[in-house]
Amino acid sequence: MNNFTYYNPTQAVFGKGQLSELNKLVPAKANILITYGGGSVKRLGTLDRVKEELATSERKLFEFGGIEANPQFETAMKAVDIVRSEGIDFLLAVGGGSVMDATKFIALAGASDAHIGKERELMFHGFAPVPVERAIPMGTVVTLPATGSEMNGFSVISDGHEKLPIFSPLTFPVFSILDPELTYTLPERQVANGVVDTFVHVLEQYITYPVDARFQDRVAEGILQTLIEVGPETLANPEDYNARANLFWCATMALSGVVGSGVPQDWTTHMIGHEITALFGLDHARTLAIVQSPLWKIRKEKKQAKLAQYAERVWGIHEGSESEKADQAIAKTEAFFRSLGMKTTLSENDISKEDIPKVIHALEKHGMTQLSESGDFTLEHAQEVLELAV
Repeated sequence: MNNFTYYNPTQAVFGKGQLSELNKLVPAKANILITYGGGSVKRLGTLDRVKEELATSERKLFEFGGIEANPQFETAMKAVDIVRSEGIDFLLAVGGGSVMDATKFIALAGASDAHIGKERELMFHGFAPVPVERAIPMGTVVTLPATGSEMNGFSVISDGHEKLPIFSPLTFPVFSILDPELTYTLPERQVANGVVDTFVHVLEQYITYPVDARFQDRVAEGILQTLIEVGPETLANPEDYNARANLFWCATMALSGVVGSGVPQDWTTHMIGHEITALFGLDHARTLAIVQSPLWKIRKEKKQAKLAQYAERVWGIHEGSESEKADQAIAKTEAFFRSLGMKTTLSENDISKEDIPKVIHALEKHGMTQLSESGDFTLEHAQEVLELAV
């Protein structure tokens, strides 16, 4: 197992009716900006319930809606203006990963006048911590289990056709309310996206090479097995509380830092997927479902030991050579994605072979030229993966 430092200060408040804890969790005297997305939290009454829980004479509540599925820098900056003009000292994200990601950026950009006019500079540090001294504290009320943003300091912000990762230990939410019942009304497409997004989050940290991290491996395998069980159950029975609760906790724990501590991590599938989303507007999870299997086929030699382990422990495949087990695991994974309604090729998603150079150019522009757990995944490899994905 590799050396690591594990840090996670977020308080997870999980289960039915936990929205009632909000009043205790948010500071008694605060100017609060509630952020949300396209309006479903308004239509379904979640926003009103949040405001009712927070309503006291000593709090001032402000709202900012309209955060996109891929949150844009310009949109987030409108919220930053409110933070500065109204003296906001607490942020509450009500929604899914996009709302939480935008709110993390708002927390960084709005925390100090030193950032005025320099907000874009916060987005160009990759996975290194943003060099800031403070952020506005934030909490989350999660309505879409998928990204795990409720339990970490990572976010992704779009600037035009660029998707840029941002990390700061200062943007871990103070708390996250995780009530599975708040997710019952999600469209089937979003539920399927959440299952696949969570699944690939785990794969990126698990299918690399062995380092004898037995606990982390078994946590990863447990999450994957649970998703295989509850993904179809949740789609078939949207108000099955137990299935939804297990999906929710898997999504949260997948990127809480436990799975990835002390192990090599890849994230190539995500980096390629981000560029596809930015260029063609395809849902993030659906880009992952396209890229994952062809990437494994191209990288099979380097990942074969873990793919075979995955085949045995997650899919129950015990016959054949290590190579044959790896092949079966790849096929099983793609079949699972398709069973959730995913189209796992570029062409099925109206992206052609002629579009591949655009993705390669974007990867090069953003410095994604030495990806993977070993840093040896080049643009030539990306070209091979995308051609195989057509």
